[in-house]
Amino acid sequence: MSDENVPANSRKLSKYQIFTLVSTASLNFSSMICYSILGPFFPQEALKKGVSNTVIGLIFGCFAFFNFATSLTLGKHLVQIGAKFMFVTGMFVSGVATILFGLLDRAPDGPIFIALCFVVRSVDAIGFGAAMTASFSILAKAFPNNIATAMGCLELFTGMGFVLGPPIGGLLYESFGYETPFIVLGCIVLLMVPLNMFILPRYDAVPSKDSFWALLALPKVMLMCFTMISISTSLGVLDPTLSLFVIDKFHLKVVYVGLVFLGLALSYSLSSPILGLITDRFPGLRKWILIAGNLGSAFCFFLLGPAPIFHIESKLWMFVLMLVLDGFCIGLAGIPVYPEMLSCAYEHGFEEGLSTLGLVSGVFGATWAVGSFLGPTLGGYLNETLHFEWTAAIQGLFPLVAGILCAIYYLLEEKAKPKRANLEHEQLKPEKLMYTQEELTESLQIVPFIELYVGPQHCKVTTG
Repeated sequence: MSDENVPANSRKLSKYQIFTLVSTASLNFSSMICYSILGPFFPQEALKKGVSNTVIGLIFGCFAFFNFATSLTLGKHLVQIGAKFMFVTGMFVSGVATILFGLLDRAPDGPIFIALCFVVRSVDAIGFGAAMTASFSILAKAFPNNIATAMGCLELFTGMGFVLGPPIGGLLYESFGYETPFIVLGCIVLLMVPLNMFILPRYDAVPSKDSFWALLALPKVMLMCFTMISISTSLGVLDPTLSLFVIDKFHLKVVYVGLVFLGLALSYSLSSPILGLITDRFPGLRKWILIAGNLGSAFCFFLLGPAPIFHIESKLWMFVLMLVLDGFCIGLAGIPVYPEMLSCAYEHGFEEGLSTLGLVSGVFGATWAVGSFLGPTLGGYLNETLHFEWTAAIQGLFPLVAGILCAIYYLLEEKAKPKRANLEHEQLKPEKLMYTQEELTESLQIVPFIELYVGPQHCKVTTG
């Protein structure tokens, strides 16, 4: 599909943009609903199978590890493989793996169950990583001037999947047992595969010579990567810990645990489209929105337990309130990251096109995966050794550091702007505006058949 089909400045969506939104929205919704159904009941089921909290965290975390490797590898070769093929194939693999995960309760307890969990979860991660990497690239290609707005709208569907996954999973688990949630939702993903094969536009491109290493060498990109890691760690740390804490502390049933997840997911998904629109309309505000989001998320995690150093008694209403605020703050910190990375790449000479979008999407997805691996792994270990209150407090250090580093970087960047402008002005100054007849004659003899412009009055001397 050529770029002419995607209007750069028109506010009216083209047919290809509408189809792209429908396809990517279906992926975000279905993939996230399958990913999030584990939270309310899988930790308890795994404990029955003789799995420790630390290993439960690793089972959650291995998904992110393979997602990381997939995002980097396939992001680099997106153009050669084909964005549409990668998108559809990844979705198919993820749907099949989700169904297979629902059959694992039939496996023997202990090592065999654990091994099969790791294998199926890893395959699911590869499919998910392929589809999401292609999705980010296709979306940025279709909406070159409104990427934050488009991503913000898609996060609404991501949030809906995250919102509906836990309560639907918990309800199906309570009503029909372990297998049903995975089989039902995996089949939904598979039904969306032929839909996307039909409606998703094909985006062709030429490979570029740019590399991941050149992109990662940019200081702002490195900072955005750390921000993404802190955000995804914040979400990942709750997967193996939140349900156990809520059940133990507030004595809630599994179906109500799924409703607790709504606080974070709803606030994130509902605020994302508005935040995306704001960051596209006012690009200068991105940095301050990003800083505020990181610092706000740190505050929420310190009070989520709350941290024992505050000597505050944990209350259910306060716990839910912090989850709601944290969802909004994660949106603040996360929505500006992709457009900031992309604009930084273009400013440093990366070619505009699908190849660069594949690189940026690969890095974006890979850093998300790093945090998604660290979050459950670290969360499972800390929850087993220090309990949830300290786990949440320690997690709050990640966005706190990210917010401070972003503030320092952007303040230094603001200070450097006048100096850079003066330097560019000096470089553009003509060294000499007046020339003698002898100098002109000598120049004309040395460089024939060119035009020389001298003086501010554009006095032109033509040779040949």
